[in-house]
Amino acid sequence: QKFSKKMQTTVLALALGSAAAFVAPATPAASTAAAFSKDDLVALAESNPDALGSGIGFWDPLGVTNIDFWGLGEEGTIGYLRHAEIKHGRVAMAAFLGFCAQSTPLVSGEHTFAPYKGYVAGCTPQEQWDNIPLYGKLQIFTLIGMLESYGEGAGSPDGYVHYTKGGQPGFFPEIAGRGGGGQVGLNLWNPFDLPGGPSSLDAAGKERGLKAEVNNGRLAMIGILSLLSESKGLIVPGIDSLADFPKYAGDVMVPFSNDFSFF
Repeated sequence: QKFSKKMQTTVLALALGSAAAFVAPATPAASTAAAFSKDDLVALAESNPDALGSGIGFWDPLGVTNIDFWGLGEEGTIGYLRHAEIKHGRVAMAAFLGFCAQSTPLVSGEHTFAPYKGYVAGCTPQEQWDNIPLYGKLQIFTLIGMLESYGEGAGSPDGYVHYTKGGQPGFFPEIAGRGGGGQVGLNLWNPFDLPGGPSSLDAAGKERGLKAEVNNGRLAMIGILSLLSESKGLIVPGIDSLADFPKYAGDVMVPFSNDFSFF
């Protein structure tokens, strides 16, 4: 599918603008005790300068903060919920920028060297995923599984405290040198450790950065769902008027539909 010049320009502007707006994570260098009660969570929400914090305050319409998840207790449950929101926000930010990038000719256009076997130029982001061979998809999911296990404290890294046991929600331990034979060369957070970078922030700077990351993650979750909804032909205000928005006839909830099906 060929995109019009207007669509290419719009998507590129969205990608560049979003990249500038999304503040990099400001996770502390080490996981420290940060147990939260519901009162602390309410205070944190009300201190957030975003529209929800200043206009609504603490918002829990389903009452999930009153539920004891898996017998973790109040502090463990709230640690789980905070970590889940931060993690979902990070994934959504990557997904939103990825969708924008994959809609540009630089990624979806012709390549001198095909990025994978069976590559077809001019496809939408979801179609690009469908065209990746099964083994390529399994490699991607293997990497995701490795990062997930490291984030949950696999290998018991020094100083790591799980977020349901008083650890810092959103914290990701250092992984440089991990993997068979030390295959992981860089940390996921602050990989280059440049002077003046996130690791040089004081406690107040890290707190501001984490609030910015949470706000950006919330916006990104709305953003990526809006893009996926529009790609399925639903009406999304602000996006519906874009000419030649990349559409998708498949099912975004069935990622291996082109490879196998149980139904």
